[in-house]
Amino acid sequence: MATATVPSRLDRYFQIQQRGSSVGREVRGGVVTFLTMAYIIVLNPIVLSGVADADGMYLGGGSEPGSGFATIAAVTALVAGVLTLTMGVVANFPLALATGLGLNAFVAYSVATQMTWADAMGLVVMEGLIILVLVLTGFRKAVFDAVPRELKTAIAVGIGLFITLIGLVDAGFVRTTGIPAPPVQMGIDNQLSGWPVLVFVIGLLLMITLYARGIPGAILIGIAATTVLAGVVNAIADVPAGNGDPTSKGWNLNVPSWPDTFFQLPDFSLLGQFSLFGSFERVGVVTASLLVFTLLLADFFDTMGTMTAIGAEAGLNDENGSPPRAQRILVVDSLAAVAGGAGGVSSNTSYIESAAGVGDGARTGLASVVTGVLFLLSTLAAPLVQHIPNEAAVPALVLVGFLMMSQVSNIDWNDVEIAIPAFLTIVLMPFTYSITAGIGAGFVTYVLLKVAKGKVSMVHPLMWFVAVLFVIYFSIDPITRWVS
Repeated sequence: MATATVPSRLDRYFQIQQRGSSVGREVRGGVVTFLTMAYIIVLNPIVLSGVADADGMYLGGGSEPGSGFATIAAVTALVAGVLTLTMGVVANFPLALATGLGLNAFVAYSVATQMTWADAMGLVVMEGLIILVLVLTGFRKAVFDAVPRELKTAIAVGIGLFITLIGLVDAGFVRTTGIPAPPVQMGIDNQLSGWPVLVFVIGLLLMITLYARGIPGAILIGIAATTVLAGVVNAIADVPAGNGDPTSKGWNLNVPSWPDTFFQLPDFSLLGQFSLFGSFERVGVVTASLLVFTLLLADFFDTMGTMTAIGAEAGLNDENGSPPRAQRILVVDSLAAVAGGAGGVSSNTSYIESAAGVGDGARTGLASVVTGVLFLLSTLAAPLVQHIPNEAAVPALVLVGFLMMSQVSNIDWNDVEIAIPAFLTIVLMPFTYSITAGIGAGFVTYVLLKVAKGKVSMVHPLMWFVAVLFVIYFSIDPITRWVS
């Protein structure tokens, strides 16, 4: 009897059958999501431990680059695990959270260089608390509901292209040229050079084939098989790490190999290392306020776009394009920003890589629970996680990008008032490497075209307000120069 009641309780709590899923699919989807975003455990320390603050100190302690790598990795995994578990249990949504890429770089290169790391993390905590207030008052969800349905669809499509580009770049299939024209190219000199790229291509073709044949767990099987292939290739060819060099033919991030050790005790000493108001004393009220505003606006809209895309891909959104329990999703995401700053590892936010798990069948918060548990376990098993190469995981992003792109047919391309904002939303996300930039461009042009067509009354008041905020956001650099 005990074995019969456990699945029943899981089903009732997470609405597994109601959403057309199964426990097996949720577990598999949670594992896939973890594998596609576990890179953050390595990438976040690379970003944060390589920049000195205004006092010449590096995050995690020490005066040498990378001195706090292990500590940052452990806390990154811990905070991601706790918040992703919370998302699954509280919001019942297949969405994972971790340190936000882009946000962490902004914190490292634009914020911490003006103050101490503790001051910078205090600003992150502050912007998270402000967003939490906006959520609890209903303002954040009201803004979300004010966005036209077709513009929400464009957000999902744009994110699909964005994660496709992330996958192609991380695999070395698309690279920068270092010259104005063309700014990017296929591989090196328009040739797919190096064993890692070949591994990526084989992994992608395998994943596409498995998906086209309707094989359950196509993405997870693809990642596992490609990881094995990468290990075999590296054992034969002994390919080095690329270390971020765009001309390298080596592995982008992790070098596939058998780890020397599977477990190590984590160091969580970064927890609580933040100063809430120290930045205001260090750089002044105006500068600190503008930095908080920049962080807030980027965090505010990234998650709105991400949860819309995930909900659309999972078939969970309502007729207005809103996912279920949107308010709870936004509350957890706001707490994630606070937790990331309080943990000293930068703002945590919702990850579009969750779409990989959804593409493999995840439909409920149980998948997030699985992902969260794996993040917590990875605080002990960091050596194992670090040996899965990006080239084995990112083919999933390309396949999921295709799945999200299919929604483009739901946009009326004959109506310029929505088609042009939708177009800019879609193309600017991958071209600027920013979800926020795409959303902002779409919102501003949508309002502008309604005004130009004499349909001012059709624009929701909140759309006006948000469009003005985005104009300020895009002008933040000249404003900062002017006030200073």
